[in-house]
Amino acid sequence: MSDQKVWFITGAGRGMGVDITKAALAAGHKVVATGRNVEKVAQAVGESKDLLVVKLDVTSYADAKSAVEAAVQQFGSIDVLVNNAASFYAGYFEELTPEQIEKQLSVSLLGPMNVTRAALPVMRTQRSGQIITISSSGGLIGVEFCAAYCASKFAIEGWMQALQAEVEPFGIHTVIVNPGFFRTELLTDESTDFAEQPIADYNERRTQQLAFWKSQNGQQSGDPIKLAQALITISSHEQPPRRFIAGADAIGTAEHVISVLQQQINAYRDLSISLAYDDNI
Repeated sequence: MSDQKVWFITGAGRGMGVDITKAALAAGHKVVATGRNVEKVAQAVGESKDLLVVKLDVTSYADAKSAVEAAVQQFGSIDVLVNNAASFYAGYFEELTPEQIEKQLSVSLLGPMNVTRAALPVMRTQRSGQIITISSSGGLIGVEFCAAYCASKFAIEGWMQALQAEVEPFGIHTVIVNPGFFRTELLTDESTDFAEQPIADYNERRTQQLAFWKSQNGQQSGDPIKLAQALITISSHEQPPRRFIAGADAIGTAEHVISVLQQQINAYRDLSISLAYDDNI
């Protein structure tokens, strides 16, 4: 890929998607900024000769295919796909409706799959490309009150790792990004939906969880503008990392996961090893 790349960014109408779009343009790249509301995207990211704003509802494969076709028609390629669009359905699993869980998976898992499926033929033809998918610390560890969200992010992890092995022979790289708490719009009323069927046994803890999550909005320690710049840096590497743990709190989470996993392996190592067939008896 040349120094100037074509970036295709989902969820570019607000939050981190806006910051990534602006960072890519400032770095001299061409950008296809997508979102469900093109007027909102255009207002958020501004104007540039290197910018194309395209309608994209990630839950629609037809939308994804049309957006990719528009990108290629305008700029000739897609070099970096950023799967950024996501949603947040918060609540205890038992209190979340099946419809809410389906919506969580539709946007945060099936959405990136739709867009990636549409973009892969372009990248295979080029024999180059990068697929950067925004996961979460919630893709590394299950978090109370975030069952649906964590389910979508854990699934992203497995899908991206498997995809890496499938597309690497075509010169395509995948990058999983695990941000910690960043001061985006994820926790705003517009982005967060809460469980709809309260169960009395959860009342006390639900009250505490609601207070916590609502208090975190605007107080997160991570700077999304710096994260956007970090993605530009990572993308410039000939061999980008397969995973980027973003933020000091995310590093702490990842190290905790590693430590607990190692403890669990060691605690039952002998029992685990004993499970092989006794072929020599």
